[in-house]
Parts: sequence; C-alpha cells; structure tokens
Amino acid sequence: MTNVISDTNPEEAVSCFALSKNDSYVMSASGGKISLFNMMTFKTMTTFMPPPPAATFLAFHPQDNNIIAIGMDDSSIQIYNVRIDEVKTKLKGHNKRITGLAFSNALNILVSSGADSQLCVWSMEAWEKQTSKNLQIPPGRVAAPVVDTRVQFHNDQTQLLVVHETQIAIYEAPKLECLKQWVPPETNGLITHATYSCDSQSIYVSFEDGGVGILTASSLRLRCRVSSTSYLLTNPNSRVYPLVIAAHPSGPNQFALGLTDGGVVVLEPLESEGKWGTSPPLENGAGPSGLTAGATTATDQAQR
Repeated sequence: MTNVISDTNPEEAVSCFALSKNDSYVMSASGGKISLFNMMTFKTMTTFMPPPPAATFLAFHPQDNNIIAIGMDDSSIQIYNVRIDEVKTKLKGHNKRITGLAFSNALNILVSSGADSQLCVWSMEAWEKQTSKNLQIPPGRVAAPVVDTRVQFHNDQTQLLVVHETQIAIYEAPKLECLKQWVPPETNGLITHATYSCDSQSIYVSFEDGGVGILTASSLRLRCRVSSTSYLLTNPNSRVYPLVIAAHPSGPNQFALGLTDGGVVVLEPLESEGKWGTSPPLENGAGPSGLTAGATTATDQAQR
C-alpha cells in the first residue's frame, strides 16, 4: 500500500493516516491525494482530493465508515462522504493547519486542534461550531508560532487529553473547561507526543531529550520517568528521540515509541515491577527498596 506523493518536497509533506472502527480500512495521505486501502486485500479502494490544500489529519466518523473528517493545510476541515465522492460540508474556525481531530460518540461532537494552539468543538448533527478556546501557555514558556496540538478523548468520551509542546492538559467537553495542566521541567526539552494508555488510567509522554514520562491520568502526577539510556543502543550524541507514542490496545502498561531514526521500540515494566512506578515485591523479609511507588527516579525499569 503506497501513498500518492505530491510534487512538493517529501520532507515537507505532512503524513497522516487513520484506521476505520473495525480495522477493515485505512485512510492515508503523504502530501498528495488521500488513499483508502482495504486492510483485508491490501488493495487501493479509491484516491481523492488532490492538493492543494493537502490533508494534514484524518479521522473516520465513529458511526459511519463512509464519512471522513479531513483536516487540511489551509486550516479548514472537510466532512467527506467516500461512497458518493462528495464534500458534505466545510468547517472553518482555525487560523493555521489542522493538527488533530477527535470524535466523541457520547457527546455527538468533533473536537479539532490546530497549529494555532486553538481547540474547536463542532456538532456532529449540523456541523456547527459550538465553542472554541485558545490553549493557556504556561508562564515563562513561549510557544512556537506554528506547533502541532493533538487531542484524544478519554474512554469516558468526555474528558479530552490535549498535547502541546509546552504542556499536557485535560479539558472537559463540550465546554472545554481546563481541569488540569501539567508542565514538564524545561530540562526535558519540548514534548513531542503523548497518548492515553488503553484503559485511560495512564498518559505516556515523550520528550526531545529521549525520555518518556508516565503520568497518572486522573491527577497528572508523574509516576516515573524512563530515560533514553534504558532503550537506546545508539550513540547518545546522535540526537535520536521519540516522535510518536502508541499505546498497546489491550496491555495498559505497554507502549511503542517511533523514533527519529526510523526505529520502533516497545517498552514495558520489568516483570518484577508489574507496572510503571511501583516498587518490586518484598522478598525474604527484606526491607523496602529505594524505589517507591510513584518515584520519579525510576529511570531504567524498561525492557526492550
């Protein structure tokens, strides 16, 4: 399965893809036309929407695989029906390219995020904008003029994880009230990505320094930190770090890192630990170890 490539520089193209709710189809783009692939046969079903503008984020409608939300480089969102090859409506509310889309079936809304550090809520019935909000940049931090902002719904379909290079925040939809905000130490470098674990109990956060933080989702408390030396075998001066995190779909303590050098590493706690940020069981009446539950010094409890 190969994407249609545009005439622009491939390094400048924004790549994006989305799986349908039953994993039967994948929709993908790399700066050119959007392709719809059949995951059973690996065949291209159709291609559509030649740029410009180019697609920058894709999401299937949770109730209908034929309806697709397409975030565009020109800051618009197109609601497209694949079956009839028609744009149902075009949503305008952002000032820069779309960098995130998340549906809530429970609230019947679509939340969008953009490179303008803004969030918008859209009704899935009339496709009208219900509200919008600019992210609260932490004091003393300066956000880049164009920065990817990602959004992901908690399993409760109400709380919204917002990922920005300066912060992790939890908002409550549909009014977009900011419930919690976590700002990492500047020594970690910028946040590159974050995601909920499959049970939405933890949040995995990756940084430019190669480290990964594991937060308790309910409180945004840092339970532990995995250092890059625990999973990187390359020269520490090579500046390899994670660009993306994917949580295991059924194992709440396992996740994968996609690295800048094209590598993929899967991490999980040591068997003696059981889960991230907990101390190993006591043996032979020995006293507690120096690594207690929630310790932020748990840097090397990952196995490849």
